[in-house]
Amino acid sequence: MIKKAIYSVGLCAIVGAAFVAGSLHNSSAAVTAAGVDPRRPLYYRCPMHPTYTSDKPGISPDCGMELEPVYADTALAAAGTGDSPLSAGAVVVSPHQQQLTGVRVAAAETAAGTERVRLYGRVTPEETNVYKLNVGLDGYVRDVAPVTAGSQVRKDQWLATYSTPESRQPIGAYVQSLDVLDREIKLGSSPQQIAAAVSNKRVATDRLLTAGMSAVQLEEMAKTRAVAENIHVASPVDGFILSRNVSIGEKFERGAEFFRIADLRRVAILADVPAGSAPHLAPRTIVQIIVPGRTAPLPARVSARLLPQFDPSTQSMKIRLEADNPGFVLRPDMFVDVELQVPYAATLTVPGEAVVRSGLRSTVFVERSAGVFEPREVKTGRRLADRVQILEGLAPGERLAVSGTFLLDSESRMRVR
Repeated sequence: MIKKAIYSVGLCAIVGAAFVAGSLHNSSAAVTAAGVDPRRPLYYRCPMHPTYTSDKPGISPDCGMELEPVYADTALAAAGTGDSPLSAGAVVVSPHQQQLTGVRVAAAETAAGTERVRLYGRVTPEETNVYKLNVGLDGYVRDVAPVTAGSQVRKDQWLATYSTPESRQPIGAYVQSLDVLDREIKLGSSPQQIAAAVSNKRVATDRLLTAGMSAVQLEEMAKTRAVAENIHVASPVDGFILSRNVSIGEKFERGAEFFRIADLRRVAILADVPAGSAPHLAPRTIVQIIVPGRTAPLPARVSARLLPQFDPSTQSMKIRLEADNPGFVLRPDMFVDVELQVPYAATLTVPGEAVVRSGLRSTVFVERSAGVFEPREVKTGRRLADRVQILEGLAPGERLAVSGTFLLDSESRMRVR
């Protein structure tokens, strides 16, 4: 009995579903026969002014005519009646759908502007402001100042003292040349004799300077006329020690470098620039240097003395920037950010989001008519800030989707399949 009851209920349900389906089919057929299209319109447009569209039925404000519905097949057929038919991947998107999916439309523009370029740079001392302290005799080091690489020194500051038997003769010759010059002047000798004495003094001075003696020690001997036993080495400039290569008791040979000092009031910055952007950096172009930990940038300019050098390791061009260094903020081997504005001539550009890249292909979606987007392959050039240069495939003034292109591309691929 229970099984019979279940069979009866199931049979009644099947008969009821068949009746409902038949009723819906008949009503749909009746609606179609009555001339009413059961499809859902994409949007509504004015019969007299097709450019005016709306996502709701109503009256056109331009001519007062009732807006007519536009369906997907109607929009595609209308867009394909021009000189060129639509491609298989064309997509129809109603104004309401465009609003929901974030699809925005704009025209391709031809305009000039500036490209913001951000580079990495490395600070180096200005070569013309680097001083090497070498000695011209063999000897050994008696004493060294307590300075290391990075220490700031002043001009004529004592740095080291060394001794050598070879220094006694030139030091004595220097003191003797001073006495001879004084005697010739006091005796009122002829100009030729005074000139010869001056020349002898200059030769003796040059010998001691070549040996590494400081100008301060030479002046001291000129005052006291005492023969020095050792040679003092001093800094020739206000600056920072880049390297120290000497220690107490060390024996050295002629030509040894004791210290290397740099005047950092002005420094150079070497920045890597993509090969395509290097020709656009004119000499004396002003750039901004951003130092880590500082909010205010420092100005610099592209050197007018040197051409950009090609770096094979990075396959880029190295440009030289010159910058004043107030407060010695920029230190050798420091990495900094370089920001510059590179001007470019008038060219056709579109927003970067408008271009869909797939492998080696670049595609944009051109609006053939209201709500109808057709994929078109284009050839792109440089990226200029947030825009992309279009070299081929698009004409100025053509309207295209500039956002939401991912959804358009997905729909287009499904239609092609």
